[in-house]
Amino acid sequence: MTAPRETAPETSSILIVDDMEENLIALQAVLGSLAHVVRARSGEEALKAMLRQEFAVVLIDVLMPGMNGFETAANIKGLDQTRDVPIILLTGAAVDPDYAYRGYTVGVADFLIKPFDPWLLRTKVNVFLDLHRKNRQLIDQTEQLKRLLTADGGHPGIPSAAPEAARTPTEPPIGTDHTHPAEPAEHPAPPEQPDSLAEATGRLAQAEILLRVADTPGSADLADRVLNLEQAVGQLMTDRET
Repeated sequence: MTAPRETAPETSSILIVDDMEENLIALQAVLGSLAHVVRARSGEEALKAMLRQEFAVVLIDVLMPGMNGFETAANIKGLDQTRDVPIILLTGAAVDPDYAYRGYTVGVADFLIKPFDPWLLRTKVNVFLDLHRKNRQLIDQTEQLKRLLTADGGHPGIPSAAPEAARTPTEPPIGTDHTHPAEPAEHPAPPEQPDSLAEATGRLAQAEILLRVADTPGSADLADRVLNLEQAVGQLMTDRET
C-alpha cells in the first residue's frame, strides 16, 4: 500500500528534475523565493518524491539519461495520485518539432526553452502555484462545511427525519363541537437561517463558477464536488424552512 503523501499546510512546493547539478542550482535560485523547492536528479527519483509529497508543479528536463523527460511525465500522468499535477518540460535551444506533440500527448502543460528567461519562468510557475493554493483553500472550506453539516444534522445533505409525534394531529379535547372545529394554531415562524450557511452557499457558487472557467487539470472534478456540496447546503436550508 502506498504511504499517504505529506501536504504542506502553509506553502506549496515545486519539484525540479534535471540530471545536471548546475541546472538544478539555477532553477532553485530563480524559484526559491516563490515556494519550497525539491530537487531530483532522475525520473525515478522524481517519482519517489511525488509519492511522498504533494507538489503544485513539476519542471522536468527532457534530455536525461535513463528515464527521459517524456517518460517521466508519462509515468506521473499514469498514476492516480499524481496525474493532476501540472508539468513543465525544459528543452534545449535546438528543439525537435516533434517534442511539442509528444509532450502534449502525455499531458504536459507547457514548455520552456533553455536558457530560459527568469522572469518568464517565474511568471509561468506562479500561475500554477496560485491555482494550487486556491484549490487547497477550496478543499479546506469543503471539509469545514462537511463538518458543519454533519454536526448540525447527521450526514451532509441528508436531513434528520422529523419525530413521528410531530406529524400526528392533536386530538380535539373532549366536549369540543366537531361541527365547528377550532381554528388551527398559527404555525410558528421558521427559524432564521444561520448566516454561516447562507454565506457558505454564496461562496460555493462563486467558487464553482471560477473552477468551471479555469480549464486547468482537475478543475472540472473539483467544480463538481463543490456543486454537490452547494446543493446539499441548499437542501438543508430548504428543509429547515418547511
